[in-house]
Amino acid sequence: MRFYNRRKQFRSILNGDRCVYPGSVFDPISARIAEDIGFEVGMFAGSIASFTVLGAPDVIVLTLSEFAQQAQRINRSSELPLMVDADHGYGNALNVKRTVEELEMAGVSGMSIEDTELPQPFGSVGHTKLLSISEGIGKMRAALDGRQDPNLVIAGRTSAPGVTNMDDALERAMAYEKVGVDAIFLVGVKSKEQLEKITDVISIPIILGGGGSSDMMDLDYLSAKNVRICLQGHQPFSAAVKAIYDTMKALRGGTPPEELQGIASAELMEKVTQKDDYESMFAKYLK
Repeated sequence: MRFYNRRKQFRSILNGDRCVYPGSVFDPISARIAEDIGFEVGMFAGSIASFTVLGAPDVIVLTLSEFAQQAQRINRSSELPLMVDADHGYGNALNVKRTVEELEMAGVSGMSIEDTELPQPFGSVGHTKLLSISEGIGKMRAALDGRQDPNLVIAGRTSAPGVTNMDDALERAMAYEKVGVDAIFLVGVKSKEQLEKITDVISIPIILGGGGSSDMMDLDYLSAKNVRICLQGHQPFSAAVKAIYDTMKALRGGTPPEELQGIASAELMEKVTQKDDYESMFAKYLK
């Protein structure tokens, strides 16, 4: 199977002894750049998917099919192991099972399923709520049952550290570990003290959503605390938006194309679009 090697590679990172920062990717070219630069893992977030596919904020209006199709495009374009944020699994536990099936077919190497109550129900806008732990357990079980390739990583995700409290976060992490998820994805951990409370009670690898204190974000420290992936944010997409905005504004304002700043060279464009590979195919098949 095409995705066997990259899933094994992703597993080796989780089972290794070092924490890595993933490259935040959102389309084929960004994935190729991340792979070429040397990122070990790509990360495709639900929020970035909503920006890329719909031009909409992260309010869970993206559909599973739209998300899976973009993940498939990314996976087709490179050999970079891709971790995706599958949000709440697009519904209840049955939907979670279907989500895992679709994303596995799309070629992802790992995904997180979270226990946030999404989309936000009537009357709760602006107030993040979590599912009950029992419902969260049901979703994790469904995710594991939906997996066909045992190398596909399923991470149980919770925002409890920033939404409720650390006692609740500990209970959720232990419950999801007991169900059999491969990793715990934590969002909202702000300090070493909070992280160490988690690492004291669970043995499976940890994925951090970032946003912690600067002293906590040291790779050596994180590695020693069984953190294997730590997000740094999704700045590449924001940088791309800024570059497009500035370029279009300059052109609209009368700047000649040859005077524009920050434009990719012809050589870089040929590299990221794999021009040499296509020229080889022209020579092989069309001459």
